[in-house]
Amino acid sequence: MFSWCTDPDTLEGLAWLSCYLTTGKHMAFYRSFGTVMVLLLVTAPVALAFGFAGAMAARSHFAPLSWLGKGYTAVVRGVPDIAFFLFFVIALDQGIEYLRHRIKCPDWSEPIRQGNDFVVCPAAKMPLSTAPQWVHETYGFALAVITFAIVFGAFAANVLYGGMRAVPRAQMETAEAYGMSRRQAFWRILVPQMWVYALPGLGNLWMILIKATPLLFLLGVEDIVYWARELGGSKTSAFTYPHPDWRLYYFLALLAFYLLLTRVSEILLDRLMARLTHGQATSGGKSTDKGLAI
Repeated sequence: MFSWCTDPDTLEGLAWLSCYLTTGKHMAFYRSFGTVMVLLLVTAPVALAFGFAGAMAARSHFAPLSWLGKGYTAVVRGVPDIAFFLFFVIALDQGIEYLRHRIKCPDWSEPIRQGNDFVVCPAAKMPLSTAPQWVHETYGFALAVITFAIVFGAFAANVLYGGMRAVPRAQMETAEAYGMSRRQAFWRILVPQMWVYALPGLGNLWMILIKATPLLFLLGVEDIVYWARELGGSKTSAFTYPHPDWRLYYFLALLAFYLLLTRVSEILLDRLMARLTHGQATSGGKSTDKGLAI
């Protein structure tokens, strides 16, 4: 980046460090922090949507739909996250390629399963081998978002289902007595109040989601863990800027990043909880009222 970085062998001290920290690989490392934040900001609402749909299905009076909602939460919550991530990404990727293969290559005569290999026609590859690099990266990131959303959506469904059941039944009966339909009582009475009971669990789930972002490394996404390991490892003379094993310092930077992120999240969640429970007959609302009274 700097003009004096043309010949790394002649650099020493701060000049060497300034050039080392501004290499292309380090720029990718800095951008990977943005990748983690984008993953969190995209996955959280998508997982919440999955969770809300799962909770609505679980409390449905239509038995098959209720079984589907409860089965979704039970199956996903019962499988270790790492195992689900490794399985689902491969299954989803091969499923998409299989459907494209059936549509684009109907005359293909060779078997798709050839020993341990999954072989489809070139036109069915997803993404295509001729696609630019950003398409490959976006596709991998999209698979990661879907996988994270399905896993954490199951936990969110369980939290939201508990929040719905925590709303006093008498309030629903009163709403129906005033002439509201079951649908109106659900959206106007139950849903607004369930967030008060569900927010503590959703807050914990958000913290777990933050701690789970290093799993991007297992999904083939070049995240902060990938670059910390690559850049921190000891280099040989084949690298432009050889150095000793500095992984301790790189992972220490990741530790500081995650601690800062969780601390900011705690502050925001506390403020949101105080706003939602203000004036309500819950433990959180009572403690808020006492604080204002003092």
